[in-house]
Amino acid sequence: QLQLVESGGGPVQTGGSLRLSCAASGRTFSNYNGAWFRQAPGKERELVAQIKWNGEHTYYTDSVKGRFTISRDNTKNTVYLQMNSLKPEDTAVYYCAAQNFLGGFPPGEYAYWGQGTQVTVSS
Repeated sequence: QLQLVESGGGPVQTGGSLRLSCAASGRTFSNYNGAWFRQAPGKERELVAQIKWNGEHTYYTDSVKGRFTISRDNTKNTVYLQMNSLKPEDTAVYYCAAQNFLGGFPPGEYAYWGQGTQVTVSS
């Protein structure tokens, strides 16, 4: 079973930066596509960014393009989300997710989830 643990969230002011990390264990992480989702209070969970198992392809939702960067280091079994120029509307719980690469990229769903890390952007 693949386990995912997020870290790096916290409070930040508008315009600031944070880097989220997602540490994987239990399986060979290079066999999994990775993603970051977020859920704000009262809103549905939304996909923020995805990265292919080998790091060759990425996807971003329009609202974060040019501000967020997803990356991964398979030698460290970790996926990152660098968040710059943060806005109050980025406030949410951020979740790391993974899906086995056999289903192709991008996957239709993600089977493995972390517990989430809170990001709060104040104006």
